[in-house]
Amino acid sequence: MTFADHRPAAFFDVDDTLTRGTAIFRFLVYWYAARGRPSHEAVHARQRLKAMTMAGVSRAETNRAYFRLLTGASAVEITRLAEAWFLAEVAGGGFFHEPVLEALRAHRRDGYRVVLVSGSFPAVLLPLVEYVGAHHLLCTEPEIDPVSRAYTGRVPDGPHQPMIGDAKSAAVRGLAADHRIDLASSIAYGDHISDAPMLALTDRAVIVGDDPHLRRLAAHHGWYRLPKAPSPLAVPLPEPNPTPPGALL
Repeated sequence: MTFADHRPAAFFDVDDTLTRGTAIFRFLVYWYAARGRPSHEAVHARQRLKAMTMAGVSRAETNRAYFRLLTGASAVEITRLAEAWFLAEVAGGGFFHEPVLEALRAHRRDGYRVVLVSGSFPAVLLPLVEYVGAHHLLCTEPEIDPVSRAYTGRVPDGPHQPMIGDAKSAAVRGLAADHRIDLASSIAYGDHISDAPMLALTDRAVIVGDDPHLRRLAAHHGWYRLPKAPSPLAVPLPEPNPTPPGALL
């Protein structure tokens, strides 16, 4: 096998790895503000999801619960707001975890395929993909009604959905097979134990932060570690635009 036959890739988790904070929750705050909804509603929504996790609900199920918050929202409007949110985040500074962003850019210069692997969804991630010059995106794909073009609140049951835990590693294997990526010469980055199946696929792995379970795995496998992402800055908020009837349930 030669480099010309199979290329290496660099796989990056997004939240708290490539970015400071969780992008979908930061977008949630921005979206609610844009619709003129009180800030405490976004806080309460996130607290409910955190409570599910603390109660032992799987990350896959809490991910599905997040997308239920989108029920009835126009896909066009979410895409527009997500683009505006991302530009505001970048303009405000401090959105990216700089050591990881620098690593991504170095891998890209060295000829690696750059792949973002995230439980977030396309509207939020595509502006980021373009900004960092990623080649591929693997993410959760919430359902959009083909007639109304509104989010249904569901994540369809299907391969690699939602993109959490083992679904990440399965999706990475599939992408590698489809695009002639050599996993043995590739590298992966992640911050949470749920990223471990993906990290274990590549010859090298980098853990980001202080997850104790990942640190034990890193010690066992000789994985490198980068510092934890600093706390993010406050979400930049837009001027409110009252919600059109039926746009947000």
